[in-house]
Amino acid sequence: MYEIRLMCPEDRVETLSEALEALDALSVSVEDADAQTDAEQALFGEPGMPPPAEGWQRSRLVALFATEDGAREAEQLLQAQDFFAGCQWLGVDEVPEQDWVRLTQSQFTPVEITPAFWIVPTWHEPPAQARQVIRLDPGLAFGTGTHPTTRMCLRWIARQAASGWGRVLDYGCGSGILAIAAAKHGATVVDAVDIDEAAVTSTLDNARANDVTLHAGLPDRAQGLYQVVLANILATPLKMLAPLLCAHVDAGGSLVLAGILERQADELQAVYAPLLDLQVADREDGWVLMTATRPS
Repeated sequence: MYEIRLMCPEDRVETLSEALEALDALSVSVEDADAQTDAEQALFGEPGMPPPAEGWQRSRLVALFATEDGAREAEQLLQAQDFFAGCQWLGVDEVPEQDWVRLTQSQFTPVEITPAFWIVPTWHEPPAQARQVIRLDPGLAFGTGTHPTTRMCLRWIARQAASGWGRVLDYGCGSGILAIAAAKHGATVVDAVDIDEAAVTSTLDNARANDVTLHAGLPDRAQGLYQVVLANILATPLKMLAPLLCAHVDAGGSLVLAGILERQADELQAVYAPLLDLQVADREDGWVLMTATRPS
């Protein structure tokens, strides 16, 4: 297998990607050429914001080809095109043969949430000290327990949960990891909702794999009041969703928000102030967990 690398401006990413696919590339990936520098640029879409761009201002494209001849032919053909002007060819390299499945699996090991609560991929045995385990493999939906925002939410669930928990809402469920954790820690009814149908499917699949019962669907499935409302999204949608999320919190219930950078905490607190008294409950690697309790 051979890898070709090239640099291009943002407005050529789509054209070059399509051209590489037409030339029988096995895969095409796009990276920020300025990653890990002061010029690094965040690309993501949030509700109420313009859709993400096709690439970065300086994008690096990496394409895999089955043979060296195919890679060299793509090099010659692309550099002869008018749309290649302003782009830069970085080279062709052979990719060593590897056990890609085993390599991928090696990157995902059991994640400790508390000494007794772990997230464990299906190809690993749970640690001896684990008393509560969620089996979860990497997939299309966000949430495997490796990101600080997810870990903080899971820690909160493990530390605050009690057998008396009633209804729990996981808003923006992704893989369903928070909903599954709530079900495993005593919630009697769990509703998990997401705008992405793939996330809903992933949540249901992961719930079955973990022998828990929950309800999953699109956001309109969230109905009524909940003792716990969890939302691990991003700061901008959390601000927009403030009235909706707070309206779902029952008297004496808790609102738990994540996906918030430390520098965004004051802004979130101000937005939620007319509704609930939001406070920082946990910190990790520049991210914060914010919680509020509705008075009984």
